[in-house]
Amino acid sequence: MTEHPAASKMRSNLRRHVSGSKNQQLRCSTENGGSGSTLVGSLEHHADEHTALLHRAFQNSDGEPFYKDGRPWVRWPSRFGYVAWQTLTSNPVNVLLVFVPLGIISGTIGWSPTVIFVLNFLAIIPLASLLSFATEEISVKLGQTLGGLMNATFGNAVELIVSIVALKNGEIRIVQASMLGSILSNILLVLGCCFLAGGIKHKEQRFNSTVASTMSSLMAVSTASLIIPATLYAAMGSSNTKDKKDDNILILSHGTAIILLVLYGLYLFFQLKTHADYFDEESGDNVSEEEPAERHILSPWAAGVALVIVTVAVAVCAEFLVDSIDAIVETAHVSRTFIGLILLPIVGNAAEHVTAVVVATKNKMDLAIGVAIGSSMQIALLVTPFLVVLGWIMNQPMSLHFEIFETVVFFLSVLVTNYLISDGKSNYLEGAMLIGMYIIVGKFTTTYKHGYSIDSLTRCSFGVLRLS
Repeated sequence: MTEHPAASKMRSNLRRHVSGSKNQQLRCSTENGGSGSTLVGSLEHHADEHTALLHRAFQNSDGEPFYKDGRPWVRWPSRFGYVAWQTLTSNPVNVLLVFVPLGIISGTIGWSPTVIFVLNFLAIIPLASLLSFATEEISVKLGQTLGGLMNATFGNAVELIVSIVALKNGEIRIVQASMLGSILSNILLVLGCCFLAGGIKHKEQRFNSTVASTMSSLMAVSTASLIIPATLYAAMGSSNTKDKKDDNILILSHGTAIILLVLYGLYLFFQLKTHADYFDEESGDNVSEEEPAERHILSPWAAGVALVIVTVAVAVCAEFLVDSIDAIVETAHVSRTFIGLILLPIVGNAAEHVTAVVVATKNKMDLAIGVAIGSSMQIALLVTPFLVVLGWIMNQPMSLHFEIFETVVFFLSVLVTNYLISDGKSNYLEGAMLIGMYIIVGKFTTTYKHGYSIDSLTRCSFGVLRLS
C-alpha cells in the first residue's frame, strides 16, 4: 500500500528532527545513565503516531485508501481528487495555472491589451505542460504506432491552435513567424541547452547518427521548400505585378504543402513500420536496467477527457492572446516578427524544453535529439503545410513565401545544426554555439520590421554589384 505524500513528508521531517538531535540525546544518555535513548525512542514513537494518524485520515476502516473503497460514492470522488492531485503535481510549471482564469477574465472583461497578453501568455505555458502530460499518458496505452501518431498530433498542439486562431484573424505574418520561431527555438535553443547541460556533466555524449542524419535530411528538404518560393518571387522581377506574383506563389505553395504532407506520412511509415529497428537501436544502450518502470496515472478515457478540456482552454487563451497582439505592437513598439519568432514559441515549447534538457543530463541523448529535432521536423513537414492547406480552405493567403530575413535565418540555422550533429557526438562547446546563434537571431528580430521585401533587397544587391 502506497503511503500518502503528506504522511511521507511529515515522517521524513520528524525523522530529520530526531536524527539532528541524536548527538545531543546521546550526550544526555551518558550523563543520565541511559535516559537519552529512552527520549529518542519516545520521539520516534511520537512521530510514528502522528504519521499513522495522518495516514488513517485518507483511509477507510479496512485500511484501504478512499480511492480504492468499495462504496462508489466514496471511491469516485476520492479517485478524482487523487488523480487530479497527481496530474497537477506532475510538473512544477503547473503552479502557473492560476493565470488561466485570470487570463480568461481579463479578455472577457476587456482589461488593458498588455495585461491580457501577459496573463494569457503565462496561462498557456502550464496548459502546454498538461497537454504534453496527457498525450504521454494516452500514447502509452495505444502501442508504438498509434502512440507515435498521437505524439505527432498533439506534440505541437499549442502552436497549431495559436496559429489557427491567428490565421482565422488574417494574421499571416504572425502565423509564419510563429512556425519558423518554433523550429528555431527547437534546433538552436533546446538542442543547444541539451548539448550544454549534458556536456557539463559528461565530457562527450553520443547519439544515433543514423536517426539524426535522417531527421536533418528532412529538415534540409523543408528548408528548400521555403527557399524556392522566395527565389522564384525574386526571379519574376518587375515584369509581373505584385498581386500576380502573390497569386502564382500561392498556387505553387498549395502543391508544395501537399507534397510535404505526403513526405511526413512516409516518414512516419518509415519510422514506425519498415525501419523501426533504426529508431529503437538506442533503447538497449541508454536505458539502465536499474531504472524503475514509469508509473502512469491517467487511464485512456481520463487522458482523453483531459486532452479535450486542456485543448479548449488553450484555444480560449490563444484567442485573447492573438487579439491583443495589434495593441502590443503599437504600444510596446515590438515587431510582429519578434512576437512570432521568439515569444510565442517559448509558450508552446516550454514543457518540451524542460523535458529535453532533463533527459540530456541523464545521458539519454537519443531521446533529447528526438524531442528537439523531431519537434522541429513536425512543424516543418506537418504543421506548416497543414496551415497552408487550411488557409486555402479558409480563403486566407497563407503561403510558403516567407520574408527573406526569416528564410536566410532558417537556412543558416539548419546548416549549422546539420554540421554539429553529423558526427553523432556532442559536447558543451557545440551547445554554446547553438545558444549563441539563437541569441544573435533574437537580437536582430527586436529591430527587424516587416516590409523589407525581396524586390528591394534584390535591387540593392544588384546596385552594389554594379558599383563594384
